[in-house]
Amino acid sequence: MNDEQALGLRLPSPIDEIEDERTRREGVRVLLKRDDLIHSEVSGNKWRKLKYNIEAARRRGARALLTFGGAYSNHIVATAVVGARLGFETIGVIRGEEHVPLNPHLQFAVSRGMRLSYLDRSTYREKTSEAVIDALREEFGNFYLIPEGGSNAEAVRGCAELAAEIDASVNVVMCAVGTGGTLAGLAGGLGADQSAIGVPVLKGGGFLEDDIVRLQEQVYGERVGSWRLVLDYHFGGYAKRPPELDAFIDDFEQRHGLRLDWVYEAKMMFALFDLIERDEFHRGSTIMAVISGSGGVPGA
Repeated sequence: MNDEQALGLRLPSPIDEIEDERTRREGVRVLLKRDDLIHSEVSGNKWRKLKYNIEAARRRGARALLTFGGAYSNHIVATAVVGARLGFETIGVIRGEEHVPLNPHLQFAVSRGMRLSYLDRSTYREKTSEAVIDALREEFGNFYLIPEGGSNAEAVRGCAELAAEIDASVNVVMCAVGTGGTLAGLAGGLGADQSAIGVPVLKGGGFLEDDIVRLQEQVYGERVGSWRLVLDYHFGGYAKRPPELDAFIDDFEQRHGLRLDWVYEAKMMFALFDLIERDEFHRGSTIMAVISGSGGVPGA
């Protein structure tokens, strides 16, 4: 039994088409790649990023996985779930101070056996430094390190497999961008006539272009694929939730029966419809939006 079977993953993830007068008016089709339905607790791009990291951890003989994240990180939750199901100890290094009681994300991770550690924000900014990593090894012993958000070369390879599930008739694929691993792999796996658009969910996300290029260089040796970032849909910054975004989420749910994750997918879908209404896509285009979702965290 492979890891995907052991976790009970639904792969390839399903594809839905949405009917909307705005898309009909502009003469485009919109498909949803429902990566949120891969697993109830490990939503799509989280598994795709972890898949080859798990294989690398086994090759190195690691028995523990250590990773970083904020107090509401879906990546922390996914690592805890996957580790528990596949026989790894897990350690989550959380940005900021401990707050008790734990929020639903961290409580969920602990319930899956994850040990939590905390770094003050100034130390957290240096989390990739040799001094911080050495201190963590002193505290926890040997572990396989997965970066914040899971984005590294192994994650790029996993996310490239998403592109293999996308038919050649799709012209443009859109995804939300946090750390860039999903877009780096997705763009690398698309066909020559396809392109990708990433929607950063944090303010000032232009720096992510360099990060995505670096990730692609680690896997492919150079920047690959046709892709770009659109930077104007962060709604004030990461995890910012103004009334305009909530109104869009409510409207989308009423129209299509899907409640969008407000941190990532809602911003990406808002961007998609805004770009459609701005005639950014040729009539007759088919656009696919990757819906990764928040996983099965109570209260998320």
